[in-house]
Amino acid sequence: MSRHQAHRHSAAPRPLALAAHLLLAGGIAAGCWAAPARAQPAAPASPGQGVENTRSYSIPAGPLNAVLVRFLSESGVLLSGSTELAQGRNSPGVHGRFTPGAALGALLAGTGLDAVPDAQGRYVLRPAAPKPESGPAANEAAATLAEVKVTAQAVRDGTTEGTGSYTTDITRTATGLALSPRETPQSVTVVTRQQMDDQAAAAVQDALQSTTGVSVQALDRGRNQVYARGFSIENFQIDGLPTVSGNVGIETGSTVIYDRVEVVRGATGLLNGTGEPSATVNLVRKRADSKAFTGSVAAELGSWSHGALTADLSTPLNADGSVRGRLVAHGMKENSFMDRESRRDTVLYGVVEADLTPATRLSVGASQEVIQRRGVYWGGLTYWFSDGTRTDWPRSTNNGAGWNRWDTDERTAFARLEHTFDNRWKLRADLGYYSKKEDIVALYMSGVPDRVTGLGYEPYPASFGYEPQTQKQFAVSASGPFQLWGREHELLLGAMRTSHRFGLNVQYGLDPAPIGNFYLWNGDYPMPIFEDRFATDLSTTTRTNAYAATRLQLADSLKLILGAQWTQWTLDTEIALWRSTEPYTVSKKVFVPYGGLVYDLNRNVSLYGSYTKIFNPQTAKDRYGSYLDPVEGRGVEVGVKGEFLDGRLNASAAVFRIDQNNVATPDEGYVVPGTTQTASRAVKGARSQGVELEVAGEVAPGWQLGAGWTRYRARDAQGEEVNAQHPRQLLKLFTKYEFRGALAGLAVGGGLAWQSTPPFTQTNPATGLAERVGQPAYTLVDLMASYRFNRQTSVQLNIRNVFDKKYYYAPWDSPTYGAPRSFTVQLKHTF
Repeated sequence: MSRHQAHRHSAAPRPLALAAHLLLAGGIAAGCWAAPARAQPAAPASPGQGVENTRSYSIPAGPLNAVLVRFLSESGVLLSGSTELAQGRNSPGVHGRFTPGAALGALLAGTGLDAVPDAQGRYVLRPAAPKPESGPAANEAAATLAEVKVTAQAVRDGTTEGTGSYTTDITRTATGLALSPRETPQSVTVVTRQQMDDQAAAAVQDALQSTTGVSVQALDRGRNQVYARGFSIENFQIDGLPTVSGNVGIETGSTVIYDRVEVVRGATGLLNGTGEPSATVNLVRKRADSKAFTGSVAAELGSWSHGALTADLSTPLNADGSVRGRLVAHGMKENSFMDRESRRDTVLYGVVEADLTPATRLSVGASQEVIQRRGVYWGGLTYWFSDGTRTDWPRSTNNGAGWNRWDTDERTAFARLEHTFDNRWKLRADLGYYSKKEDIVALYMSGVPDRVTGLGYEPYPASFGYEPQTQKQFAVSASGPFQLWGREHELLLGAMRTSHRFGLNVQYGLDPAPIGNFYLWNGDYPMPIFEDRFATDLSTTTRTNAYAATRLQLADSLKLILGAQWTQWTLDTEIALWRSTEPYTVSKKVFVPYGGLVYDLNRNVSLYGSYTKIFNPQTAKDRYGSYLDPVEGRGVEVGVKGEFLDGRLNASAAVFRIDQNNVATPDEGYVVPGTTQTASRAVKGARSQGVELEVAGEVAPGWQLGAGWTRYRARDAQGEEVNAQHPRQLLKLFTKYEFRGALAGLAVGGGLAWQSTPPFTQTNPATGLAERVGQPAYTLVDLMASYRFNRQTSVQLNIRNVFDKKYYYAPWDSPTYGAPRSFTVQLKHTF
């Protein structure tokens, strides 16, 4: 499968680079800009080449001389020959991830020229030898100039940056095996770098908002509920390693350091072990893979005094480019559509990659993101007035005091060592560190105000410190092919140990002043006295797991994926003031199976089915004093997947069912021995079942599309709706078209997000009856347009909520309003 067509453009090479790498004499044609053509597939590179020499290229089609200059500057390849050979010829360019020789072959495709390697590893530009016919003349031609052709096959690593695509070639998030979306027996969505750029998805939650089947509901202006298929998404990964992010979720962070966001829906216990049977979100970082100095700078302006600057720079760190670095720096500040609220965001990310040997790569990096929120809206408003009528607040209404603050400081550090053996087996070892600090001092309001007087809100000022929140990880895995029954199969073996330390410190404000008439509220509220915070939670969670997965080629068109994970989970609690008077330890050992079957109907379409499982430990005890077994989530999914246009377009349709069991419920009439605490018992939990449709990729030249539709229902054993605050139907769509010809350089696009009315109810304070309070079904429409002035400079406009729809999120007992119409304009320069 070839890589996807690219539409990102970089600067022409410097003359000095040409002098150093190109032994050609004569003029260089500047050439015109044209739509890139597809690289031609061919034989794979020899074993060991992939780690050493592959990198991403995004060189557009154009006059061959200009394309060669650009390529030689970026790759460091030495090429000799006459300029006259290239005169008057056009190159299709090269786009994707290749070895240097394969990339050179791709950009020469169709030119009538070949690049022939010599014994010193350099290349000579020659006319392609004609295919000899039979007879003496053919034998003479073969003796004087044999045909040597360098052809290309893209390296499959899932990288989306520079491809211009809304899909990817592989993902590992479901099984750990390198599988295409079609080969993966679960529903998979990949939000690529191009799609994030086109949608101006500044935060991870923005990317998730466009993901099929994912519901993001704002609790306030710092936290979200993220759900899929009726259950909370708790499993987040960074580069495939599970990450716990505490009170403020990782979805609030910036996307500037990520290449893509992968989402696998359903139970995902094979690589995670613990969690809800909803989905796993894997954030894949950008890499340092450029052997030439390249990068981009961007400036952005927008509504509510929004301003941002971003620099993304890549460079070789030694002469041959075997050591490479990348630095991403981002700063943003903005006010809000809500009164008094403002935010600042600073991101730094650095990574160094070194080719230690032709088959061994070391990657080391770190990141930090600091978010400062002032005057922040916290805890929401209310659905009701005291007389039972519904409220309808202006979207600018902010219940926060002027001194409210909510700051986070998130840091990561990582190291990865990868080695490819001659037999194509790969060994990978990872070290990871994650920490997050949260500092919150804010006013929370509770109650139902009088519709006439505005009285009735009660103040609850609080001070929270989430610290420590740290996580340390070590993981090792090995994967590769093996022979059995006369066929080649794949095997993955891995182990991981994760330790997560969590602490919460709290204090409440003394003698808070009354709120008074909320209609007169302007945030000018006296800050109460806060004494030192006291610890309410302190615990360490340790998880040790080993897993295995194999893909068996049962027949040419039939593949069976089997896997299992064994997990030992331990929670050591030192302080839990609201749950226990004494420290306690919970430890569980669990076995999690995985099974999937994929049958190829033809070269484009496959049927699949899978059985997946996941568990969630719980601390409830039964009437005998024993901890309950973990909550189990089991998923069954069947569907059909299609891969079209040489892998540039993926489509799928799935039917799923999820069952959750061993859910704790009060065991009335019994207490935990030695306590006055009511005992618990395990019962059947919820069942979620539904259907999903999705299409992603290039539907026609220059036309990218990402779209998905979900419909499900989720009810407990008594038939009652569960997690009813989330909609049961979701439609997500975003598309972009790049013009050719006279309008070349112009791109337009847009998207819509529709959701049904969630079956969410709350008790009316006047009547005591349950009433539906979920946001009625609504549609949000976004638009974008961009114009590329030249191959280096472009401008992009994004307009969100074009029709200024007023809507709110309803994740608990108070609504939080969504943003009105807004815009951003970005000016970007690449080099």
